[in-house]
Amino acid sequence: MKEVITVEIGQGGIQLGNVVWEQYCAEYGIDKTGKLDSKNAEHSFNTFFVEANNGQFVPRMIAVDLEPDVIDEIKTGSFGAIFHPAYLISGNENASNYARGYHTLGKQIFDRVNDRFHKVMDDCDNILGFVIFHSVGGGTGSGLGSLILERLSVNYRKKSVIGFEIYPSSQLSTCVIEPYNALLATHWIIDHTNVSVVLDNQAIYNICQSKLHIPKPDVSHLNYLIAKVISAMTWPIRFDREIYTDISEYEKYLAPFPRLHFMTTGMSPIVSKTDKATTLSDSEKIVAESFKPANWLVEYTKFNPEEDKYMAASLSFRGDFRMGEVNAITNWIKWNRKMCLVEWCPTGLRIGTIRIPAAILEHDDISAFTKNAIMIGNNTGISRMFAKRIVQKFDIMFSQQAFLHWYFNEEMEIGEFMEAREDLAFLEKDYMDVLSEQPSDEGPSHGESDVDGDISEFFKLISNVYFSWRKSILFIMVPLNYVSFYRNWQKKQVYFPHDQIM
Repeated sequence: MKEVITVEIGQGGIQLGNVVWEQYCAEYGIDKTGKLDSKNAEHSFNTFFVEANNGQFVPRMIAVDLEPDVIDEIKTGSFGAIFHPAYLISGNENASNYARGYHTLGKQIFDRVNDRFHKVMDDCDNILGFVIFHSVGGGTGSGLGSLILERLSVNYRKKSVIGFEIYPSSQLSTCVIEPYNALLATHWIIDHTNVSVVLDNQAIYNICQSKLHIPKPDVSHLNYLIAKVISAMTWPIRFDREIYTDISEYEKYLAPFPRLHFMTTGMSPIVSKTDKATTLSDSEKIVAESFKPANWLVEYTKFNPEEDKYMAASLSFRGDFRMGEVNAITNWIKWNRKMCLVEWCPTGLRIGTIRIPAAILEHDDISAFTKNAIMIGNNTGISRMFAKRIVQKFDIMFSQQAFLHWYFNEEMEIGEFMEAREDLAFLEKDYMDVLSEQPSDEGPSHGESDVDGDISEFFKLISNVYFSWRKSILFIMVPLNYVSFYRNWQKKQVYFPHDQIM
């Protein structure tokens, strides 16, 4: 038996997780009380669910928030009966910023969280890893989320961690200090997750408006769309398929370098229920749409398919796809350059199929479809999302010392901001370095799979050493512009324009 534990952190993570469990239950045939409508031996229920003595299926899940309102909503919601109340953990105060979630309130509640981890682990025979849902813009999702990720990497360092990170949008912004929270959390995500699926609220908001015709989307509209992508990414584990049978394989095939593991996701078709007649049925068009930025759950600035290259990608076909059709589509993608791979990775596309289509829920805004495709890609262009949406806003606020006292009052120091900012600069440089690499003139044939595997492992080993050395610079030499900032900060005379710190 193999198990995966889901961890939902903060309001954003818990609300998303609630919709994802609704999606899972619909695909398994589990009702709102946790009872199975029709037994199907093909389904690996025990991977994400544990079967109680009364025959009820209970999610292998821990949900934690520093204030009680969202947890109470889950308990009284339509699917509240399927969750074990002992694994729904709440505090009494709102974190509001990263420092409260990581340093003060988060550490006060962490002993309870750690105790629940031990208990849920006792019900597992062979845990594969962890799936994390959290928003990096909020105080709990960013601060407590970082604390939990750090502890998981220490206590269960051999287990894989896949994070579904929700990045903030100006349209749905609830907190002025989101750039601080997001940048500080991303600093920890770089080192403490194996694969991070970036869920950009800005991009999903635009999809809901342009494709689903929702004038003013709210969080629930976004979550129902995200749940379809998460369902597609986890189905190989949930339904015992040959692709990604182990959660660690996502890292193996999609993240050739340990730090560069931020994924871009695309989905097709995305058609509203009112436009059901226009739903795509041509397989090539469906796949082509999944590679278009308009269908991505991440918004890039000025995406260029020739310059923004993939290090690896995965295509999940769900529904009425024939195997011969899938093989033809794979060749069509390569010949028509629907995706451009970096030169040193010419065979970075992985394919998976399942005949079971994605379930359409009662509150879904998307139209039902007989087949759809989900693209998960490791694209170098994602670094611009961090630079444009997080780093630039961080720099503007940080240069004016805006709201820093909120963090300093919660035991944070100025050096933590500097370290996180520098790490994001390194991340952007690392993505640029990938594009500058040239393939070797000598080497084995790409047809020798065993040799390819050895080379892949060798490059991972070398990259670990390289990135560890790069990271160590942070603790040896702080850039002069940050030293200047610190001195001026003490004098209350700060000038820290963005173009001087890139």
